[in-house]
Amino acid sequence: MSHPATISIINGHLIDPANQIDEPKDLHIANGKILAIGSPPEGFTAEQTIDAGGQIVCPGLVDLSARLREPGDEHKATIASETAAAAKGGITTLCCPPDTNPVIDTPAVAEMIQHKAQKSGFCRVLPIGALTKGLQGEQLSEMVALKNAGCIVLSNALTPISNTLIERRILEYAATFGITAFLRPEDPYLNNQGCAHEGSVAARLGLPGIPAAAETVAIARDLALAEQTNCRIHFCRLSSGTAVSKIRQSDLPVTADVAAYQLFLTEDDLVGFNSNCHVIPPLRSHSDKEALRQGVADGTISTICSSHQPHELDAKKAPFPSTAPGISGLETLLPLTLKLVDEGLLSLSDAISRITHGPASVLGLPLGQLGVGSSADICLFDPKKRWQLTADKMLSHGHNTPFLGCEFTGEVTHTLLEGRLTYRRNTDTPS
Repeated sequence: MSHPATISIINGHLIDPANQIDEPKDLHIANGKILAIGSPPEGFTAEQTIDAGGQIVCPGLVDLSARLREPGDEHKATIASETAAAAKGGITTLCCPPDTNPVIDTPAVAEMIQHKAQKSGFCRVLPIGALTKGLQGEQLSEMVALKNAGCIVLSNALTPISNTLIERRILEYAATFGITAFLRPEDPYLNNQGCAHEGSVAARLGLPGIPAAAETVAIARDLALAEQTNCRIHFCRLSSGTAVSKIRQSDLPVTADVAAYQLFLTEDDLVGFNSNCHVIPPLRSHSDKEALRQGVADGTISTICSSHQPHELDAKKAPFPSTAPGISGLETLLPLTLKLVDEGLLSLSDAISRITHGPASVLGLPLGQLGVGSSADICLFDPKKRWQLTADKMLSHGHNTPFLGCEFTGEVTHTLLEGRLTYRRNTDTPS
């Protein structure tokens, strides 16, 4: 791994939504931080120069949900493999949900994940602590100890907290200590162990359905409890149009994200029982997809994430309801977001904001920006380069994605984390 003390990135088009920069500008880096924008300081000498001619220079991507499968499921992936894939995708910071094995409900597990990530060196990993012990939804976790161990936000991962009184206690406690709660809105009773959107496609395929109301009922409850407790909450992985409307109409300072694939896929993609489209929450109707896209466009949804869930091949080979849900998404987060620009939904600056400044703001961290003094977490990509997603070129150990074989426009050429080059195109291996 290269450790240059000083770097200049020249001839690139700098897009930094947090600082409202969208113009050709050079960047100069020293000691892992942005030293200057535009002209170099007097006496500055770059030990390394990166010519970014024809490329976009933007903050490193911040991903609010990426499962690394370690500890506990190393047969699916490892911290080393997935953070390398993140670097290839231009991601410099990612959040690891707490449903590891063991669960991230003790400082020891949180610290172990951070230590392994730092040893790999490809990406900053922020563990998300569990809201309840063992994610069982019954006893509150040691929230303050987890926060002190580096878990700046807490979540119950994919397990809804079914007891409303316990959720109230959790949010009261979190609010007391200024902890943001990441909530995946789902009523477990309405879910009823479904695996597809409750609609005509699921009925035709004979698949048990999950109604959109499973999400919207939970959102109504969570909003009421957020108002009661003054806890800052963030809604994870929205899937329905009604959910977007409820959040848009709320006066509370809540935030929300959506998985990139939800902006392109619908229940129709399940035809043929394509298990790579088995996700939770499920792919919903065309109108839901359009409402999600509008929510991203108007800022109701401030963040697009990968919702990365790598699986081994066998996990997707059972009958559809028995397959493991989830898509391997680290390497398609940027290209799918750029596709929204090609389709006229977002400006390039707004698109970059949804995967940099937006998620960093949710975390309350000074990341996802390139102001002077900021950490030199940088993504360079060629906005015109066309490429095809193939399994042999993926660095993630999980190849479970319905986008295999798809052609994308916009390819990462360099990724820098704290001024260190962690990925460079053409080698397809991290530096």
